Amino acid sequence: MIRRHALLLGVAAALAPVMPAFAQGRTLTPEEQTLIGEINAHNSAIRTMVGRFLQIDTNGGRTEGTFFLERPDKVRFRYNPPSREEIVSVGRGFYVLNRQDETYYAYPQDTIPLRQFIGDKIDLLNANVLDVASSDGYMTITVVDETVAGTVQVSLVFDTETKDLAQWSLVEPSGAELTFSLYDVEKGVEIPRSYFSIPATYTGLDPSTRR
Repeated sequence: MIRRHALLLGVAAALAPVMPAFAQGRTLTPEEQTLIGEINAHNSAIRTMVGRFLQIDTNGGRTEGTFFLERPDKVRFRYNPPSREEIVSVGRGFYVLNRQDETYYAYPQDTIPLRQFIGDKIDLLNANVLDVASSDGYMTITVVDETVAGTVQVSLVFDTETKDLAQWSLVEPSGAELTFSLYDVEKGVEIPRSYFSIPATYTGLDPSTRR
C-alpha cells in the first residue's frame, strides 16, 4: 500500500515550481534565468493536461497511474490497482480517496505546495533554487521547500527543447526518495468536471488517524 504521507508529498513536490525564497538559494546565471523564464511561460500556458506516470520509491517499488490537471486549482492522480488510492483537489482542499472503502481524508490546500502549480502562473525564478544542471537535452532544477512534514528537496527535470516537465525526484524529510516520470502526456484535452469531485457516497475521515 502506498503511504498517504508519501502520496501527498509526492504530488505536492512533483508539481510545486513556485515556492518561498530562502537565503541559501543560489544565484542563477543570465542564461539559466532566460531558460527558466521560458519554462515558466510554457507551463503556465498549459491549461489542461492528462497522461500517465510511473512512481519509483527508495526500495525500487514501482507504481503506475494516470493524472488529470486543469488550471486553476484542479488535479487528480489515480494510482493503478492493486493500489486503491487517488489524490484530488477540490476547491481549497486536497483529498486522498480510497476507492475500495469509499472514504477520504481532507487536507487544507494552503498547506500543500501543489497549490502554486495549479494556479494561473508558474514562477520558478522565485523558488529556492539549490542547483541547476543541463545534460543531454534536459535541464534539472533542484529546489527546496518547507512543507507541513519538514524540508523537502525536489529535482525537476525539463526537456530543454519542448520545455515540458518530464520527471521529478523528491527527497522527503526522512531521507526517503520518490521519483516520478510522466509519459503519454496530452495537452489541451477537455476533462469531465466529475473527475475533480468526490462521489457523494464517500465518507470523510480524520487525517490524524491515517496509517
